[in-house]
Amino acid sequence: MAAELINAVVRYRFMQYAVVACILISVACGLIGVIITEKKMLMMAGGIAHTAFGGIGLGFLAGFDPLLGAFLFALMAAFGIGCIKRRRKTQADIPVALFWSAGMAAGILFIAVMPGYPPDISSYLFGSILTLTTKDLVITAVAAAAVILVVTSLFSYWKSFLFDEEFAEVTGIKTAVMDYLMLALISVTVVAVIRAAGIILALTLLAAPAAIAGMFTVRLRARMVGAVLAGIVITSAGLAISYAADMPSGASIALLAAAGYFAVWAGFGILRKAMYRKAGRN
Repeated sequence: MAAELINAVVRYRFMQYAVVACILISVACGLIGVIITEKKMLMMAGGIAHTAFGGIGLGFLAGFDPLLGAFLFALMAAFGIGCIKRRRKTQADIPVALFWSAGMAAGILFIAVMPGYPPDISSYLFGSILTLTTKDLVITAVAAAAVILVVTSLFSYWKSFLFDEEFAEVTGIKTAVMDYLMLALISVTVVAVIRAAGIILALTLLAAPAAIAGMFTVRLRARMVGAVLAGIVITSAGLAISYAADMPSGASIALLAAAGYFAVWAGFGILRKAMYRKAGRN
């Protein structure tokens, strides 16, 4: 399988684009995934991703780039959820659920009222990494670069913000700014992932690599590096499987990510039991 994938990458440009996209989305999802898993905001990220579907529908209806619409709706949802959560002290799951369902409903409505035949939106919902264009790759690269720049340049601030938000605020860090910056980065990452993995499957790439890395280390920097590497392995293997078996790429990557997490989790469980038995005998 590996040899077949390498041969395809050498021969076909669409496979070269797919491999580059695997690396880019793994970097973006790995960095942001660790942040949002540490803050226990995965469901909020899922709500932001699904709200973006409203922007895709509006883009098709109004005649502009659907990814631009996705970003605008994702950003609107991110800031809306964050504002309601911080100012009204409301449970986060309430605005998340409302934005989630309203965004999906708006996207369906916008597409339904379009004149003529409705567009094919399956690639935005489920991803199609093998059909990425040069423009898609550029957008993904810009989004990944923005995530890398913000996370690395403010790494010490992120470290304080994630592990002790109250102490970070006492030391002068604007935690509200960090909160909204995190939400904006989630929106950017969603846009980076949509065409490759799709809205519905994006949450898997945000959760699984970060969770796998978290089982090996608690250090923030090491977790981010581990999440990026785990993401590259998962997306590349999923791409190889989808190409060799002629399966949908987004679904292959998402299923492999989930399977990888459960395999590592089970492996650590077996290892712990073996260590307990050995300690008991001694």
